[in-house]
Amino acid sequence: MKKVFTTFLLFFFGVAIFAQKETLKIGDRYADDQIYVSISFAQFYNQPTQISKSNFSYSLSTGFIKDFTLNKQGNISFAAGVGYGFDFFNHKLKVVEINNSTIFTNDNSISANLFNSQNLEFPIELRWRTSTAIKYNFWRVYTGVKFLYNLSNKYQFDDSNNTTFKYANISNYSKFQYGLTLSAGYDEFNINVFYGLTPIFNNSQITGEDINTKILKFGLIFYIL
Repeated sequence: MKKVFTTFLLFFFGVAIFAQKETLKIGDRYADDQIYVSISFAQFYNQPTQISKSNFSYSLSTGFIKDFTLNKQGNISFAAGVGYGFDFFNHKLKVVEINNSTIFTNDNSISANLFNSQNLEFPIELRWRTSTAIKYNFWRVYTGVKFLYNLSNKYQFDDSNNTTFKYANISNYSKFQYGLTLSAGYDEFNINVFYGLTPIFNNSQITGEDINTKILKFGLIFYIL
């Protein structure tokens, strides 16, 4: 029943958007409310000196963003939205949680050292584009900031005896994060960059060195009108 209801809503909104666009004429004020979907290559950066770069990692996100035009032409606008993001990292930092205390070490003997997180996303953008009320294929440059609220995080690694250790929702993980965003391209295909500005760990050290690890993502984002 839930799938049928979801399908109906998508169909209804799709028809409504299409019908709205068909009634617009050149010069009409309009907005580009959109569903977005992105897939990105992800990396930790600003890692402690004794920790090497993470291996292949990725990020997925999707959501809805509301567009508010700032001029009559509609080519400059402000947008705000909400979405969901999933991050997966194959990294080199060993994380252990004992009695609500997080311990960070560098241990080259461990394998399958994985981390994933699920986040609510709140993107805010200033947008420029070459679209009109009836021109749907256009160049765009969207820049702004994205705020993240962590819903869950999990660390997992295997030691030298192939014993698996798992730790969920560690105490030192930063619940609130944010970073700069940039999306640019033509039509459906657009590059997307997220440059994290906040460390993912709070008040954390490894052998006396502060851990200021942040997240960098770059990939593709698709906008569905």
